[in-house]
Amino acid sequence: MAEPPTGMSSHRAQAHGRHANHRRYHDGAEVDGYVDDPYHRVRRAVAARLVTEGVSGGGPVLELGCGPRGMLDPAAVPGPLVLADMAEAALGTARAVTGGRALPVCLDATRGLPFRAGSFAGLLAGALIEHVYDPLALLRECHRVLAPDGLLVLTTPNLAPVQDRLAFLAGRAPRQVDPLHPYLWLHIRPFTASLLRRTLRRAGFTPVALRSNEVGWRLPGGRWVASRRLARAAPGLGGSLICAARRQAPPAANRA
Repeated sequence: MAEPPTGMSSHRAQAHGRHANHRRYHDGAEVDGYVDDPYHRVRRAVAARLVTEGVSGGGPVLELGCGPRGMLDPAAVPGPLVLADMAEAALGTARAVTGGRALPVCLDATRGLPFRAGSFAGLLAGALIEHVYDPLALLRECHRVLAPDGLLVLTTPNLAPVQDRLAFLAGRAPRQVDPLHPYLWLHIRPFTASLLRRTLRRAGFTPVALRSNEVGWRLPGGRWVASRRLARAAPGLGGSLICAARRQAPPAANRA
């Protein structure tokens, strides 16, 4: 994969990001590997629980960027489940995994959502917002398609987990902001907990819960140690941010 060229316009940069993501995730193989990985398994379970416990009524629920194995069980959500992804192969697998109990929709989330306003009671977007050039536009689309008091749950890597905070203090750049690291070629919009809440509010949401999967630490020998207890006590220090927010006021006007 080529590194994004410098000096691009916003339109070209957005198109570059879209094509880079499609090349990486077109068949769902990489996302499929997350399902059984302990780090991502906890992230997915926490997000799914926020949806199933927080969505009220019997309206449909949308999972954006579902990959070949979505986070949501059709039997656990209060209404019909819609699975959406840009990768047709991944969507076909996801539909088969659910036994045909979910409706698949192929879409590009950076180009608007092809649904009527107020269509969904809940919306889950796992590890998606960090991949888009304009996350505020994506969130405003999520706001539009959610019914009043609808629930949005999203997950994203944390820019400021505990070990990376110390790296910043020592003058080292973690991979989330390192232009020489391939991580940054696809993860183009990093978030801290406070920035994620502020962006959600700007898009017309009221954050109601913040969770994380684990607070981890890599030891000098390479061994990874992690604590779920610390993640529950201080989610802003964890590896992934998992946030639930309610659709409330109309989206605020776009301000500089």
